[in-house]
Amino acid sequence: MSRVEFIDELQRALAGSLGSSSVNENIRYYQEYIDTQVRTGQGEQDVIDRLGDPRLLAKSIIEASRNEGRSYGREPSVCEEVYEDGTQSAERGNTGSRILRIPGWVVLVLVILSVIVTVSIVGTLVSALLPVLLPILCIVVLLRMVQRRR
Repeated sequence: MSRVEFIDELQRALAGSLGSSSVNENIRYYQEYIDTQVRTGQGEQDVIDRLGDPRLLAKSIIEASRNEGRSYGREPSVCEEVYEDGTQSAERGNTGSRILRIPGWVVLVLVILSVIVTVSIVGTLVSALLPVLLPILCIVVLLRMVQRRR
């Protein structure tokens, strides 16, 4: 099996079970691994033979990913917030938590949008009630002034 065939088969085997970023990360890793081993003087075919069947390798990567509960080889970055929704994993058959990763910039945009919506709703209410409340307020102030003079 050639290097291209090995990488293609590994990519196809990973594609259905992992996200595209995890697939790309793993493909990059194995391409770099093969390059590094070849640079040390080993034959490309020997390196590929030692790696074994790409489908078996993909199965191991997918299983490790499921056991970790997150994408294989990926740690949460500084700009991400992690939320757990407590749903049951049907694939594993246990009550593990599913982790949703939301980038920090998305959270910031949502907060800004919610502030804008809140301010616009309050502004709309005030502008709608002002024509009614202003005359009532004026009458109340005038009545108090008249009562104080007596």
